[in-house]
Amino acid sequence: MRGWIYLCSMRKWTMEELNRKTVEGFKQADKNKIVVVLDNIRSMHNVGSVFRTADAFLAEAIYLCGFTPQPPHRDIHKTALGATETVRWEYQVSTLEAISKLKGEGYKVYAIEQAEGSVSLEKFSTDAEKIAVVFGNEVDGVSDEVLAICNGCIEIPQLGMKHSLNIAVTAGIVLWELVFGNRM
Repeated sequence: MRGWIYLCSMRKWTMEELNRKTVEGFKQADKNKIVVVLDNIRSMHNVGSVFRTADAFLAEAIYLCGFTPQPPHRDIHKTALGATETVRWEYQVSTLEAISKLKGEGYKVYAIEQAEGSVSLEKFSTDAEKIAVVFGNEVDGVSDEVLAICNGCIEIPQLGMKHSLNIAVTAGIVLWELVFGNRM
């Protein structure tokens, strides 16, 4: 009913009730077999946010490629809130080399991009035990050269006038779906 205020008995969880892992506990925890690949991301804030999201979903690792900034940097730490200390990461000069390395280790690699032949995220499924997801540059997206060597492409359906999402938002949507949407 309009005009009525409903009171509820909900309360936020305390930090103790959230049962947060310690840094060491996180490092020892079983990870989801997902590697995040950042292909020439410009914004340190986006990089930090992706670290935080990777921590939230127990991603195995992040590959920072090309000119993607690397920790330590205060602007990355500002949004990562300590996740650079928990999530394993490595720098690769070339996204192409990073993907070749991941494929050699048995990963199926999927670009997150609006492209011909892409699979809508809600329809995506794979029998792969290990996957890597590639997120592209804020302006140009995943490069054509990288798209060409991926096993496939996943697209987030969008309904509005703007058909792009911030990379950090995109990473959150994709990782949630992969972990909780039973896509793997």
